[in-house]
Amino acid sequence: MDTVFRNVRVIDGSGGPSYRADVGLAGGRIAEIRRPGDGPRPGARRVVDAAGLALSPGFIDMHAHSDLALLRDPVHEAKAAQGVTLEVIGQDGLSYAPVDDRTLAGVRAQITGWNGDGSDVAFSWRTVGEYLDRLDHGFAGEGIAVNAAYLLPQGTVRALAVGWEDRPATAAELGRMKRLVAEGLEQGAVGLSSGLTYTPGMYADDAELTELCRVVASYGGYYCPHHRSYGAGALAAYEEMIALGRAAGCALHLAHATMNFGVNEGRAPELLALLDSALAAGADISLDTYPYTPGCTTLVAMLPSWAGEGGPEAVLARLRDDATAGRIRYAMEVEGADGCHGVPIDWDTIEISGVSDPALAAEHVGRTVAGAARERGEEPWATARRLLVADRLGPTILQHVGHEENVRTIMRHRVHTGGSDGILHGAKPHPRAYGTFPHYLGRYARELGVLSLEECVAHLTSRPAARLRLPDRGLVRVGHRADLVLFDPETVAAGATFEAPRTLPTGIPYVLIAGRFVMEDGQRTDVLAGRAVRRTAAA
Repeated sequence: MDTVFRNVRVIDGSGGPSYRADVGLAGGRIAEIRRPGDGPRPGARRVVDAAGLALSPGFIDMHAHSDLALLRDPVHEAKAAQGVTLEVIGQDGLSYAPVDDRTLAGVRAQITGWNGDGSDVAFSWRTVGEYLDRLDHGFAGEGIAVNAAYLLPQGTVRALAVGWEDRPATAAELGRMKRLVAEGLEQGAVGLSSGLTYTPGMYADDAELTELCRVVASYGGYYCPHHRSYGAGALAAYEEMIALGRAAGCALHLAHATMNFGVNEGRAPELLALLDSALAAGADISLDTYPYTPGCTTLVAMLPSWAGEGGPEAVLARLRDDATAGRIRYAMEVEGADGCHGVPIDWDTIEISGVSDPALAAEHVGRTVAGAARERGEEPWATARRLLVADRLGPTILQHVGHEENVRTIMRHRVHTGGSDGILHGAKPHPRAYGTFPHYLGRYARELGVLSLEECVAHLTSRPAARLRLPDRGLVRVGHRADLVLFDPETVAAGATFEAPRTLPTGIPYVLIAGRFVMEDGQRTDVLAGRAVRRTAAA
């Protein structure tokens, strides 16, 4: 054996009872699991006394925004230290492949608030396959910090084939989008994502989305929508996606499946009843959530969809024009813009978490828009408008609109998985980027008992592996990949808070990818064992 963990508590990812065993690794896989009384203990070049620790499969982050972080930061402690061994990126319908030069420029500007402007990254790819190859080679050809799977971003595909206009796609444009989706899946993408409150993806109607999802289904992939509302129209939006998945015959994974804003307080059981009905009728559905109440997105995403038509430069032009800016304000503050999920915006709930221009940070980061406006003696819209223009649409926000009971209710569901939705960019990011997985284990399993520890681990490992159709991950089984986490069930906890969001977790001393130590004695090693995880023909 290469490594043996002695006398470890195995929480195998199945949700079944844990047990004591010696676990041996060889050649990057689990080679032996020997319980007490099964015979002589396995030997190895390295033996780790793991008494007091639990061993589980590596955690799978089903909703990550590390598309550029994986290429700019070889350490990537935000995820490695949490025990994450696989991230699913390309989320919310916007990412960096497939693109041409024009589309790439627009996408970079559109999601500066998620990933920075990318000026520190060499965009040497244009296709999905080239991007996955870039991840494989990582740093100096060695790879990246953790594994990554990629969802084709529907908004980017639409920008490439149609542009940033709010109109139906022509037959020729739809045909091109379907070819782009097929090519991306053939090159290794695991499915398709949408951001249906983000431009330009939100301009697609259900018929267009259904046609794309039929392509996804033919390759055994899944559709992961950020649907059209998490606020006033949340239940109708969930119903829309379930019907779309049924019409396309496509597996459905509901992204950050929350019920937010005052209109949805206490309504999580209605969502779960809707899911249960669809599951009973044979639908293939799963979902992910993060264990926090605030959300996180970009400030420009709050604008009405019509304000985003034409792309980022057109948005800036509208914001600079007083009359058009007045219309935008009315839509946001009175009507309830679709960008803010049909709910009139409450500027006291919108906290600036990051800006692209460091000169703007001191005045804005860590303050609500309403609070910053009061300090300046102006209306909140004036503050928001000025900041959007000055930072060229770069501000990231925390949106304090969630409900704890909804969070707990949804995470108990049998198709639930964990996803951080972690945006790493910005001076004061959401703590979910650094804390989601230990927060599940420490707060919601150990302290609150919302889930048993064994059940919680299953939500973070085998369930997402099943959705991704990865037959040799997500369980502690002989022959499976040795992507593993060892944690202390009594002390594991998120260190990240809203005040100190980049604090690393405690109680996770060892993380392995392909049998190699990514975290050792609680410290990040220099190992770069992560690779692109591609959809395979067998999937």
